[in-house]
Amino acid sequence: MIGHENNGNGVSLSDRVTLPGHGETDQLQPNKDTVFFRDGVRRIDFVLSYVDDKDGEKKQERRREFENNLEKAGLELETDDKSESKDQKTYFLKIHAPWDVLATYADVLKIKVPFKESDIPHGQEVPLDWLSHPFRLPDHIMRPQPDYFTYPFDKTKTDFFLINDKDTFFPPSTRNRIVFYILARCPYYKEGRKDRDKTGIKRLLSNGTYTSAFPLHDCRYWKRARNAECESERYNLYNHWARFLCFYKVQPLNLIRKYYGEKIGIYFAWLGFYTEMLFFAAVMGVICFTYGVLSYDDNISSKEICDPNIGGSIVMCPLCDKKCPFWKLNSTCLSSWQSHLFDNEGTIFFAIFMGIWVTLFLEFWKRRQARLEYEWDLVDFEEAQQQLQIRPEFEIRCTNRRLNKITQEMEPYLPITSKCARFCLSATTVLFWISLIVACIIGVIAYRLAVYAAFASIIKNPMRKIQFVGRFITPQLATSVTASFINFVIIMILNFFYERVAIWITDMEIPKTHLEYENRLTMKMFLFQFVNYYSSCFYVAFFKGKFVGYPGDYTYMFGKWSKLRNEECDPGGCLIELTTQLVIVMAGKQMCGNIQEALLPLMRNWWSGRKARHHPENHYSRWEQDHVLQNFSQLGLFYEYLEMVIQFGFITLFVASFPLAPLLALFNNILEIRVDAWKFTTQFRRPVASKARNIGAWQEILNAVAILSVVTNAFIMAFTSDMIPRMVYLYANSNGLSMRGYVNNSLSIYNISQIPRKNMPEEPDYWFDNSTSTCRYRDYRYPPGHQREYTHTMQFWHILAAKLAFIIIMEHVVFVVKFFVAWLIPDVPSDVKARIKRERYLIQEYLHNYEVEKLKLQLSASFITEPMSEVSLTLDKHEVLSECL
Repeated sequence: MIGHENNGNGVSLSDRVTLPGHGETDQLQPNKDTVFFRDGVRRIDFVLSYVDDKDGEKKQERRREFENNLEKAGLELETDDKSESKDQKTYFLKIHAPWDVLATYADVLKIKVPFKESDIPHGQEVPLDWLSHPFRLPDHIMRPQPDYFTYPFDKTKTDFFLINDKDTFFPPSTRNRIVFYILARCPYYKEGRKDRDKTGIKRLLSNGTYTSAFPLHDCRYWKRARNAECESERYNLYNHWARFLCFYKVQPLNLIRKYYGEKIGIYFAWLGFYTEMLFFAAVMGVICFTYGVLSYDDNISSKEICDPNIGGSIVMCPLCDKKCPFWKLNSTCLSSWQSHLFDNEGTIFFAIFMGIWVTLFLEFWKRRQARLEYEWDLVDFEEAQQQLQIRPEFEIRCTNRRLNKITQEMEPYLPITSKCARFCLSATTVLFWISLIVACIIGVIAYRLAVYAAFASIIKNPMRKIQFVGRFITPQLATSVTASFINFVIIMILNFFYERVAIWITDMEIPKTHLEYENRLTMKMFLFQFVNYYSSCFYVAFFKGKFVGYPGDYTYMFGKWSKLRNEECDPGGCLIELTTQLVIVMAGKQMCGNIQEALLPLMRNWWSGRKARHHPENHYSRWEQDHVLQNFSQLGLFYEYLEMVIQFGFITLFVASFPLAPLLALFNNILEIRVDAWKFTTQFRRPVASKARNIGAWQEILNAVAILSVVTNAFIMAFTSDMIPRMVYLYANSNGLSMRGYVNNSLSIYNISQIPRKNMPEEPDYWFDNSTSTCRYRDYRYPPGHQREYTHTMQFWHILAAKLAFIIIMEHVVFVVKFFVAWLIPDVPSDVKARIKRERYLIQEYLHNYEVEKLKLQLSASFITEPMSEVSLTLDKHEVLSECL
């Protein structure tokens, strides 16, 4: 065992050549760019770093006690003095776990290890299998190790397992997981004291005793390791996975799991499967959009709006007070054509398809997840055993102690009064921030209402005032686009602050376990993000244009004193505005997210490695190269999941308004996979491997969003789209099943002389003459002179009944299909069930044969060494058999 050494053994270094953009050394002596101790035999399983500072004595005492206790636990240590580091002030403590330590804790953690090579075939040959060859990776990348039958490690039965070499039997990911388990529980108080608060590397990191703790990457990502004993898995991951040119290749999930652990492997498996399923939704969305393009010429409603004899002769009532003029219907010609691209007969089928698609996605993911559980030995893994470790923060801040009835030890606990007070404060804080979001949305709505009049006054006569731009930009479009951008900026600002608030209030609640902490933070963040990102879309989809009133009795946002008249929809409907809102928020978030994910780690690593560029004579060891990389925090995957689940909400909740949303998500996710892979392999330190058998609480959130999406899309098709009014007119009011006359039918008449002065435009228009006595507005009301003038017609009630009937029918049809598909598709594939049963049977048989052979050897040995009486022999047989059982 090597303790603290303050010299570098006189290591001579050659000149360094830096590869452009890599920030790591390219020419190193083999004994510096290595993952082994100075003896070149013992592997470095973990590295701790620290610096001398003003509070050095206390920290030095903590480090001394902590490292003494690590040595007592069996770990071997080696220190690099600060004089050997590039900054001349950082010490590096390298940790190696010998075989006895690994075997002991593998037994404690019940880590599954191989005992026999699997004889179960991978699967049958698939027809046209050659078509998938261009998308495959080499076999040694896809399957970096053979399939084995595995069994929880037992230190007393080492000859039962396939141990060819004790140094390589446990892979590096398992080794760093075991060492981190020891580090997290190792105390740093003096012997004889029982100060249980002073325990674990996490607290030592938080109080600055150590500056970082991380396992090592096995090599540089752009070049294989010089040492043949290094696996160079990082190089393989970068070469076959992280490069963007590999975007069409399948992911090497087994290699990802082997290098980073099951938890990160599951995330990339889910992201890859989600992207694969998006392909089918994207194809159907493109077909739906293509139908809208090809049916352009059959769009009679838009033709009537654009016709100068029809749309050009219809005078519409002002859309706002004083600033808005009377206007011709044909001025919305372009927007009506744009609306038809997304609001057509194919949209209904696409909305129904997406309701079924989301069910297929979730059900097939369960099957893929079950297959991964089997292949990655997670079938019998109890996540609670790993995650129920008490958080160090809980132990530190909870001073009250009580007896644990199971362990019979005193443990910290949080009194019920404190727990209730913290919960109330947390709930109040969340409600305050959600109210703040709602207030901001109301502010954006007020902006829309106020600025609409300004745009209308500028673009009130497109042909005269803005001859070119005014033909393509209506006041509605200008208002919608600017409001969407403002809303997006507000979303990003609120999101920036709330992330910190959510972490603060979750810390304030002092969750007991890591699993509980992640679940609480997940619910808070998703609830906030749900309101933050989707509220503006909900407003446009379900509120805009629904509570307008009619000329002479308009509805105002804050009452008539506010003069903020509620917005109306275009004659073509509000769906195109919902599409605009969705595109700006969804595409803006994806662009900002990818830029932030790619640039921030790159810039931080560039800044932390800036001294190396000024001092090229310095040479980096493997631990120094990794030290300047970004730390992958425990919540790193949380933000990755959150980003994708928010995107999932966009393409399911509002997909009826924008069939191309899955296509945008598909392109984003193809890039997202490679950006995430690039970050993990080049910009982040190697994370500590951890296990997970599923995606956790996100599965339930996805299920809830999937159910809600059926409801929202049904309401969008009924109340935001013009599909139902058109269908009612076609089958109930038209002559000869034609859409001719629909535009005139959908517009009510109002007598201009009855419009109050406050609603009249301030300036008359040159084309507006006194012979025009009526204007039209979008509603179904009786005309002036009718005995029930300006009240809703029977057609209005027929359309409302049809909308409600459509919602009920669509929801029931989709839900019935969803639940039938969910029932039809088993969560675990039948072949996986058979393999699990077969493997368990073979394990029991093999274990039984092993015990029998072991018993025979013991009995034969006892006869050779010492003849035994029949009684003692019988007793020994019973003892051995009971021990085996």
